[in-house]
Amino acid sequence: MYAVIFKAVIADLDSSYYETASQLRSRAMELYGCSSIESYQEGDREISISYWRDEEQIVKWKRDQVHLKAQRKGCEKWYRSYQVEVVKLVKQYEQGVLD
Repeated sequence: MYAVIFKAVIADLDSSYYETASQLRSRAMELYGCSSIESYQEGDREISISYWRDEEQIVKWKRDQVHLKAQRKGCEKWYRSYQVEVVKLVKQYEQGVLD
């Protein structure tokens, strides 16, 4: 399993951002096999972590035309800067119930 960690410094998140984020979440999960996505914002920072079975899924998602358009808008308007990390998940465990 792999995780893609997206970290950003927010510039201006308008209503089109939230609409686009919802659309991208659905596309990633329905069309490209993303198993889950978690996103958090605090102050001018955002972090999103998405989980994938393999690197091939991630590469296909990266090339999605709707995703590429959103990336351009992110660079132009929504974010001052961002960073993406793709990591291989070596171990995963949990205890209790996570809400």
